[in-house]
Amino acid sequence: MPSSNIAVAHAETGLVTAEVIRAERISPSFVRLTIGGDDLRTWRHLGFDQWFRLALPVAGDATRFDRLADKFDTRGYLRYLTLPKATRPAIRNYTVREFRPESAEMDIDFVVHGGDEHDGAPSTQVGAAAAPAELAGVAAPWAVSLPLGARVALIDQGCGYRPVAEARRVVLAGDESALPAVLGILRDLPRDTVGDAIIEIPDPADSQPNDAPEGVNVHWISRAHGTRPGEAALSSLRALPVWQGPVSAFVAGEQRLATGGRRHLIGDRGVEKAAIDFCGYWRTK
Repeated sequence: MPSSNIAVAHAETGLVTAEVIRAERISPSFVRLTIGGDDLRTWRHLGFDQWFRLALPVAGDATRFDRLADKFDTRGYLRYLTLPKATRPAIRNYTVREFRPESAEMDIDFVVHGGDEHDGAPSTQVGAAAAPAELAGVAAPWAVSLPLGARVALIDQGCGYRPVAEARRVVLAGDESALPAVLGILRDLPRDTVGDAIIEIPDPADSQPNDAPEGVNVHWISRAHGTRPGEAALSSLRALPVWQGPVSAFVAGEQRLATGGRRHLIGDRGVEKAAIDFCGYWRTK
């Protein structure tokens, strides 16, 4: 079974550069970096779970972004691999947590707890990064350092969630890596939407304020120590009451949550395949 049906929709803006202007550890498992700069005024703001390739300055001041392609497709990835390692940025996938066009600022939330480093955006596309342990990884240690003033680059990849026009009901499920995506979708749904959103987090303190429609129940599920990530979210998804009528669904996070959730929605709930957007952002060993 495929682990994603998320498509890439490149923007005409190409490569966008920015600078880290604020950095804060907002909860036990999350660091929030705010980036800004004039280039962000050209950002194609789509809302929902808009995601992007984030180029990180792993080579410090020697990192160069000017040689990156404007699109991170197969050709762009092959070009990336030819760049000198001494100046080549690392590239990971992230979801926009919040974008403020009036000030040209974007918030990005990084999962930084002691488990696996996972990006929080589709990871099955060309050039996707693996999920190394936090201390041996790239993005999490960089974010934990609260790198104020660091330069980064972004390539917009579009949205993964595609609302079903005739569906007033939504079913959303994800682990901590999908938290920005789920909260972004909730923020931008029509206000008369009903349904359920399940978000599994490692620590109760990782829950965040949300702007869900009044008719959508948001279930924060704290993962028990020693249990496999995504297992609690999948169990909660299976336990939802029976609903009537069409539904628009989104399931993302650890791969078994994404594929297991899709399988449940199709096989046990009768949801049309085309009504489910899903993606395995990362995979446990």
